[in-house]
Amino acid sequence: MRRGERPVLTPSMVGQYIKGIMEQDGILSGVMIRGEISNYKRHSTGHHYFTMKDSDGAINCVMFRSDAASLRFQPQNGMQVIASGRVTVFVKSGQYQLYCNHLTPEGAGDLHVAFEQLKEKLQREGLFDPQHKKPLPMFPKRIALVTSPVGAAVQDMLRILGARWPMSQVRVVPVRVQGENAAAEIADAIRWCNWQNAADLIITGRGGGSMEDLWAFNEEMVARAIYQSEIPVISAVGHEPDFTIADFVADVRAATPSNAAELAVPDQNEIYSDLLHRQKRLEGAIGRRLEQNRKNLERLARSKALTDPTYYFQNKHLLLDYQSTRLSNAMEKTVSVCRHRLAALAASLDAMSPLKVLGRGYSIAKTEEGKVLSSTDDVTVGERISLRLADGVLDCRVTDKNKE
Repeated sequence: MRRGERPVLTPSMVGQYIKGIMEQDGILSGVMIRGEISNYKRHSTGHHYFTMKDSDGAINCVMFRSDAASLRFQPQNGMQVIASGRVTVFVKSGQYQLYCNHLTPEGAGDLHVAFEQLKEKLQREGLFDPQHKKPLPMFPKRIALVTSPVGAAVQDMLRILGARWPMSQVRVVPVRVQGENAAAEIADAIRWCNWQNAADLIITGRGGGSMEDLWAFNEEMVARAIYQSEIPVISAVGHEPDFTIADFVADVRAATPSNAAELAVPDQNEIYSDLLHRQKRLEGAIGRRLEQNRKNLERLARSKALTDPTYYFQNKHLLLDYQSTRLSNAMEKTVSVCRHRLAALAASLDAMSPLKVLGRGYSIAKTEEGKVLSSTDDVTVGERISLRLADGVLDCRVTDKNKE
């Protein structure tokens, strides 16, 4: 290369030169950019790639896995965000891009967006379905408190549980309820209670605080541990206005930890009063039944069956005599009717008897074979016949026959 001539550079040399200039720029090394996410993609390595754009321009962005681990929400196309990081050149492609180290939804905090995203996701999966919620035991024998072992919340629950229903065995399962790994400890404690069958009822929660303080109960792993629990779970997080994902998944949501203790067990004083009331009602019912039975016994003692035992049999004897007389009269009447009917039938039969006809001077002529003669053609002259009269039989011979 001759003196005075410009050096010939390679593309990578140009890229490195521009990169050096940009990284020395104070604005570009710590810039905040507002725009709309598009072309969002999460790589299998855990890195996030997307484009931020407005109406007049666009810039490629990358967020490495180490920075993305702090994301509370899931970036989506079309979401308005504010990204902070450094702008420099990616020498390999010759393009400038934003290396993002922090990403926040515009107009709403990242925690609020993360809360709504997870809530929508779990609701679609059915984790909030009322049909999956289990009823609380009426008289739990063992209660597990998955919470911090220190603080006012656990003391309030222990005090109320002891005052309302001291028969329950209460066990504190200590966990962190705030900060790093708090969600994992809560989820593991709920699973441990199920694995060990350590309780009939689980209460998990903590006292009030900011959304950041309560965030452990908005983690997906806690929600799934509550959903998978075979033991009923009461969620008691923060104050009454506070709502967490755990509240939606739990079998029962309590407004406060103190309210959770009230929901978990009955009040022994109310139970005692109810038992007294039921005892009085039972005593009254038994007394009324005894009085009614006493009156029935007195009435029976005055009855004829006990005062005059023969009275019952006398009445039955009278009834038997009465029925016997009726039966005898009915039989005599029936026999009389049958006798008259028989006489009438006998008279009719006698009137139709051939002997009656013979008695009036008629006779019956028969051949020697016993055939009744009804015509002169039935015999021949000289043939022997018999004549049946009323008082006997005549043997005759036919000497002649005439046809009339």
